[in-house]
Formats: sequence, structure tokens, C-alpha cells
Amino acid sequence: MQPESWQLTDDLDDFLARAGGFLRSRPAPHTVPLTVTDTLRRHGLHYYGRDAPLFGTLTAADGTVLAALTHTPPHGLYLTPVTPEQAEALAERLAGLGQRFSEATAEHGPAAAFAAAWTRRTGREAAVHRRQRLYRLGELTAPEPAPEGRPRIAGPADRALLMRWFGEFAQAMGEGAGRDAGPWADARISYGGITLWEAADGTALAMAGVTEEIAGQVRVAPVYTPAALRGRGYAGAVTAEVSRAARAAGAAEVLLFTDLANPTSNGLYQRLGYEGVADFTVWGFGA
Repeated sequence: MQPESWQLTDDLDDFLARAGGFLRSRPAPHTVPLTVTDTLRRHGLHYYGRDAPLFGTLTAADGTVLAALTHTPPHGLYLTPVTPEQAEALAERLAGLGQRFSEATAEHGPAAAFAAAWTRRTGREAAVHRRQRLYRLGELTAPEPAPEGRPRIAGPADRALLMRWFGEFAQAMGEGAGRDAGPWADARISYGGITLWEAADGTALAMAGVTEEIAGQVRVAPVYTPAALRGRGYAGAVTAEVSRAARAAGAAEVLLFTDLANPTSNGLYQRLGYEGVADFTVWGFGA
């Protein structure tokens, strides 16, 4: 396979014209590129950062799209499943263009294949940063007993809180560098995309967000409880509420990712009714 088989572009409309049907054909495993490109379409190409995104497709001789990639700096590369040969061709194509990124994410096997190919092409050492599991909501089971408090959709008055909590969440996930929380908070507030769990006196205790619906799916993210308030059931309650609301609004699939190194969150989401779909690996690349 030739490296030029991968068609790269910074034109979002061109990418969606070629890859949109492919991404929509498997909305659960393609949730990240679906929601990322939808967010860029709604809020602008520099929503994630000042550097221009990059998109790519691998197309068969008959025009069938076989794979796709998105790269939205400062975030890493995101790749749909590929064969080792396809991963090798992509690594050669990207290396030849001088592309750089700190991480690459894909389903477990394809991620390992690309990381190995990238190391061979660039000499940059690869190491696993995170292992994640994608879950799909089955039958929702709300936590019993419910913790104190009630849900409330966040509004403009909550902007400063959302920005602070987003920063704390991103730092905890190792994703704090280079991201302005203001556009994120404004975008989520604009469509009611964050729900707070609050005490009777209005004190916010936890939050859970959902992406906007695209191709029948939404993804729950982020879920965050400040450290001092953890272990009291707030995360489970607010996650159950946004999951219920997404289903009630007509989402065919409600999804979320967990870090496999965190047994607490994995156990919580399974108790709520989430079932595993696929495992992903985030590979980081050294200098």
C-alpha cells in the first residue's frame, strides 16, 4: 500500500463529504470523530486550539472509505481501525509531511500497530499512556438509595464553576495543557450540555456532560466530582440523570469512555447499566 493512499486535508467540509457516511455507519465506535467534527462544524475550526486540525481518509479503488483520522491540536491523533499495512502507510505519509503529535488513540490492536509504525518511521519512542473502554447504555438502573441533592442543568451563571471544574478534570486526566475552558463552557451552556448535582442550598456537588446528538448517539463526558466530595454517590446520580435525559430526548445510543485503570468508575458505570463495546489505547510518543 502506498502512503499516498491516505488523503489528508484541513478542509472539514471536504472530509465530511468523503468520510461522513463511513463514520455514521458505526456511530458507537466512531463516536469521537463524529462528535469532534460536529463540534468543529458548529463552533469553528479553532474550537480545540489555535492550530488547524487535520483530517484523513483511506479509500479503496472503488471509492469505499476504509478508515479515517482526525487530529485536533493540542489533542493527539485519533484513528479508526486499520490493518498493520494501512498503519505503516499512514505513518510514512504523516512522517514525510513532518506531522507531529504527542499521542495517538485507536482501538487496541490498530493503536499498537500504528505506534510501532510511527516509532520505526520517526525514531520517537512509544509508551502506553492510557487504556480506555467504550461503554454503551443498556437498561438504565438509577443508584439506590439516591444521594442527597437534585439535578439542575447548568446555565450562564455557572460559567466560572464549569471552567474551574473542567480545568481540574483535564489536569487529572493529564490533558490540561493548551486548552481554554471558556469556549468549552460556552458551547456546553448553549445547548444545556452540563447537568449539575446540587445540594438543597444550591451548592454544586458534581457535574456530568453530554455531547450534542449526531448520528443517533451522544457521549457522556465529562463526569467530575471535586476530590473532597467523592465517595458519596454524586457522580452516579448525575450520570444516571444525564443518561436518562439523553434517552428521553431520543438518543438511540448513549455512550461513555472510562479509564481501565480506575476500577471505581468502571464498576459504577456497569452498575448503572453500561455495557462494554470496545477497548482503546492511547499511545504517547517521546522526543
